[in-house]
Amino acid sequence: MSTDNVTVVGAGVAGLTAALALARAGRSVTLVERRTGFSEVGAGLQLSPNATRLLAGLGLGPALARQACEPPAVIVRDMRSGRTIGGVALGAFMRERFGAPYYVIHRADLQTILLDSVRAQPNIRLLMGRELAGLAQDSLAQDSLTEDSEGADLVFARAGSADETRRASLVVGADGIWSKMRPLLGDKRTPAYRGYVAWRATVPRAEAPPALAGDETGLWLGPDAHVVHYPVSGGRRVNVVAIMRRRAPVAGWSELARGADLLAGLASCAPDLRDLLAVPPEWTLWSLHDLPVGRIASGRVALIGDAAHPVLPFMAQGAAMAIEDAIVLTRAIVEEAAPAAALARYVRERVARVRRVQDVARANGRAYHAGALLGLARNFVMGRLGPTGMTERYAWIYGWTR
Repeated sequence: MSTDNVTVVGAGVAGLTAALALARAGRSVTLVERRTGFSEVGAGLQLSPNATRLLAGLGLGPALARQACEPPAVIVRDMRSGRTIGGVALGAFMRERFGAPYYVIHRADLQTILLDSVRAQPNIRLLMGRELAGLAQDSLAQDSLTEDSEGADLVFARAGSADETRRASLVVGADGIWSKMRPLLGDKRTPAYRGYVAWRATVPRAEAPPALAGDETGLWLGPDAHVVHYPVSGGRRVNVVAIMRRRAPVAGWSELARGADLLAGLASCAPDLRDLLAVPPEWTLWSLHDLPVGRIASGRVALIGDAAHPVLPFMAQGAAMAIEDAIVLTRAIVEEAAPAAALARYVRERVARVRRVQDVARANGRAYHAGALLGLARNFVMGRLGPTGMTERYAWIYGWTR
């Protein structure tokens, strides 16, 4: 069976990267998105060297360098006292150690970079306003792997129009944490709420407190919450995320909330941090969920990114794992003669790594929000390792090159 005709469902970071990589490898790609347009919503995200080297390999290095920021370090502070606990070496150390930069970037800027490149590819067809409604796959019997006629039929619903059926030799499900593709592969689990909500905002850099308006990433740790901030949009704005315990999740991923409510919940934080949190009058809320990696491929369909393995943000690897997935899957499709072999290889190369990243992210969440005694132990470890030691601790993530 030919793998020239690939349909990618979902045009977020994962889907755009997969479509671009497949097109650059000579495949004909149909990229389908349920939204009718691309908006500027979202917040910042972090791209560690394991992701930036892959994006550079797709020719996006110069565009990233123009829009992203490259913090020299993470400064870790106690949320209440403001005392420095430790740090993480980024900047020049990351480049020298892992051969690629550690960037921070606004999600909308990354999406624009990817989308511009996707639209420039003659072998990518982008279809908007279509929501996945059904999937039927032909058999992958060993005696039929070379039949060009076999594939998968996808049914898409369109507002005000009849359903549309499209046929593909292979399908990539990149439709996010609440994936409709995942249950169609037989995985009926739903992501679990982990008891935290992220408050997200960006502010003009000129309005941030001078002590927190530098190039560094700031990480503030407390027993029930933590805050991270860093420059985005070419350094013009500061991305701020406050993660707090909350008994019940919020609806959707961008519910609006008042800044006064956040300040009331973090009333005892250090003055500089409080001044930063007071700048945005309004925030968007996002409940934190994850789902242990399970079935990420079946028949002619592979899942990537949050559709395959939503990961908590405490290791800042969500976008990086999605980008890795897209590249590994593309290489498997290109290098394996049969689709069954390609998807089996993708599973072998991704499941153990993603599971380990998910586990570390959960553990980091516990460490970030540790109480008094565990917090002292955490602070001791950070101080003993030092900034470069903290970076080396995750060399297995940042140095990945497959």
